[in-house]
Amino acid sequence: MLDINFIRTHQKLTEEAAANKGYDPTLVAETLGLDDKRRELLQKVESLREQRNQNATAMKGGQPSPELIDRGKQIKIELSKLETELTSTEAQYLSELKQIPNIPTPDVPIGLSEDENIVAETIGEPPKFDFTPKSHYDIALARGWLDKERAAKVAGARFAYVLGDLVKLQLAIIHFAIDTLTDESKIAEIAEKAGLQVSSKPFIPILPPYFIKTDMYDAMDRLEPREDRYKIDGEDLWLEGSAEHVLGSMHADEILEEKSLPLRYLGYATSFRQEAGTYGKDTEGIFRVHQFDKLEMESFTTPETAFDEHLLFVAIQRYLIEALELPYRVLQKCTFDIGKPNARGIDMEIYLPSQAKYRETHTADYMTDYQSRRLKTRIRRDQTNDLELVHTNDATAFALGRIMIAIIENYQTSDDKVRVPTVLRPYLNNKEEI
Repeated sequence: MLDINFIRTHQKLTEEAAANKGYDPTLVAETLGLDDKRRELLQKVESLREQRNQNATAMKGGQPSPELIDRGKQIKIELSKLETELTSTEAQYLSELKQIPNIPTPDVPIGLSEDENIVAETIGEPPKFDFTPKSHYDIALARGWLDKERAAKVAGARFAYVLGDLVKLQLAIIHFAIDTLTDESKIAEIAEKAGLQVSSKPFIPILPPYFIKTDMYDAMDRLEPREDRYKIDGEDLWLEGSAEHVLGSMHADEILEEKSLPLRYLGYATSFRQEAGTYGKDTEGIFRVHQFDKLEMESFTTPETAFDEHLLFVAIQRYLIEALELPYRVLQKCTFDIGKPNARGIDMEIYLPSQAKYRETHTADYMTDYQSRRLKTRIRRDQTNDLELVHTNDATAFALGRIMIAIIENYQTSDDKVRVPTVLRPYLNNKEEI
């Protein structure tokens, strides 16, 4: 969430940002009003507590006078009433403060629908076939790589058994991504190509928990919309919807030493979403399913290096896609589409021949200190020992299902086989096709 003092100092900017993201800008003034009321109540409560202590001191050492006893009772009644009002006001204040979105960076396009996202660049040419290209699902069915019918019998709609060479392909992609992002020389190469003066520190691979507590999910500002999340009945636990939800929260209530930054994690997790509101959309194959595997990047940096870290994440995504020789385009997301906690968002879309259009496969989110304020993840500065909030970034390395769809469709052959991208062949016993 935003700092209330920043909101008070930059009220107009905060209202404009809320409106541009599709939120009610009057929330800002309401929140400031609640903060005024909260501060006033807190002063009164503290004053009454001091009077209560003074009265209690006066009643010691002898028989207290009726006036002192009556005054003590009156203070207790008034204090109880004010404390109840303060608790209610603080809860309402925090609820509304949490609804105020992050401030977009100046270069984020203003728009009120995803149709106003801007195509920043298109890289590569869509493949040309001398046959009618098939969908990934038709090819996977023909090759025995997917079984959605039995998955529906066992788990319900929008689940799938993944079998055979498709499993091997997924594992090859995972190994390729881990080898790339844990190689310091490769990070340095990607940064240099992008013209970035950033640390070449490699990513730490991590297998995170698949469960997350309500307060952690809420502090990450990823719990909503709740109808899209899976709650564990009878437990204060949810299934995570993406690895960054449990990576970004892992340092909650911690102080990180500046010299240890950046902290970069590459998390691999099976993730879960109900895909509420998407029924009847992308039901074929594994493009939009309830359970999916992802490799996700997460980092913790100083405020002054955070934006370049975001650009590094975007550069890494471009490198990974280009290494697979897939045609794609870069989208700069508009204010409406970047999301409440984001200051900036970039999407990558890869061309799918069966649909003759580009579809989203990657996203990169720049969060500033919006998440860390509620998580209380801070930095201790090396020179001054001062504490300040860390800045966070997260981005997709690979959404495994979607990147396999892109490979299957762009590398398909007329006999329902799939050529293996050159960079993945060493991980598949040098097979040229599957």
